[in-house]
Amino acid sequence: MKAFCLGGAGRICREAVFDLAASGEFDEIVVGDFDLGEAERVAEETNDERVRAVCIDVRNVAATASRLRGFDIAVDGTQISLNGLSTECIAKAGVNGVNLNGFGAEDMWHQVFKEAGKACVAGFGMTPGVTQMMAMDAAAGMDRVHEVYVSHGAFRPIAFSPAIAETTRVEYDPDYPARTVYEKGAFIHVPPFARPREVVLPKPYGKTVQYIIPHSETYTLAKALAPQGVKLIEVRGTWPVQNMDLIRGLYGYGILSNPAVEVDGVETGLMDIIGDYLLASEAGKTTALYGYALHVEVIGKKAGKRARTLYTHTHPASDGSVPEWAGLRAYTKNVGIPLAVAALLIARGELLPDPETGRPASGVLSPEEAFAPRRVFAELEKRGIKVHKK
Repeated sequence: MKAFCLGGAGRICREAVFDLAASGEFDEIVVGDFDLGEAERVAEETNDERVRAVCIDVRNVAATASRLRGFDIAVDGTQISLNGLSTECIAKAGVNGVNLNGFGAEDMWHQVFKEAGKACVAGFGMTPGVTQMMAMDAAAGMDRVHEVYVSHGAFRPIAFSPAIAETTRVEYDPDYPARTVYEKGAFIHVPPFARPREVVLPKPYGKTVQYIIPHSETYTLAKALAPQGVKLIEVRGTWPVQNMDLIRGLYGYGILSNPAVEVDGVETGLMDIIGDYLLASEAGKTTALYGYALHVEVIGKKAGKRARTLYTHTHPASDGSVPEWAGLRAYTKNVGIPLAVAALLIARGELLPDPETGRPASGVLSPEEAFAPRRVFAELEKRGIKVHKK
């Protein structure tokens, strides 16, 4: 099998590269990135002759699609603003794909993938991705589903890479239309910091206050759980306290709307300037505690009685006791490893069957349409990421 990793030199996607190489199931893995020097460093770090680096620019769709042809899977680690272009490249190459974000830019290519008999799974990291697997596994044990609460803590610096800085800005943009809750059959738009909820995460993270965020689970779970009568879906998240304090302050002053300002005669966005500062500052690139914690609660009925299932997950500590999980890698591995697991399952042909044809599903797929949850959990556990059911 052959894998091509777009944005493969990024801090998260490189973890997918390392995992795919360690699996031993691929004959060739390409680290494709606009920064060739960094891509070459990632390839060298694998110390694996099957891994090589190339310079790639997804803005050049024809050239990128040509490079992708013949691969079993395209692993898309590009940032949110590039996902429309990267998905176009994958679709026009006629290969399978998977990305991290699932913000909807993929949807217009559904028919192209379907006609080619290929699949593109939109949004598979920890969240979205593993969170949907948890919710679906919980729902499988119930007759009816009433409420779903998806929560997570992403314990990472506010701006350790341009892609992460962009994610931070997008998720709390006051005008972002996808920040919704699903309630009684309707998607209701809410502002940043809406519907605060106290969520206790597994140690060492503990008690947090979380707010509604614009993640794809709200939409994909509403569709997947409609047959079981789901009434309410709320998706929340949090970052380290100092990150949240900064974002709340920026929101209070209207800065998250990225108002235009003039600097030395050049007009630019105020939030863009702040993002550039954070990327260059030590405070923007470090935090006290690193890692990830999921908390997915599903409430419904089983045999006429109230049922509640809670899923969490744990992983090796970031304190250096497990060297490859030290520091920032305790966060990046939590996101990159599920991406690699999804890519591996697609390349193996382990997609769920299409309910209409019985053949492996094709087109642009949500995580719920693509994978059996416990297959994902089993692969994660092999890699030190453990899912807990209560």
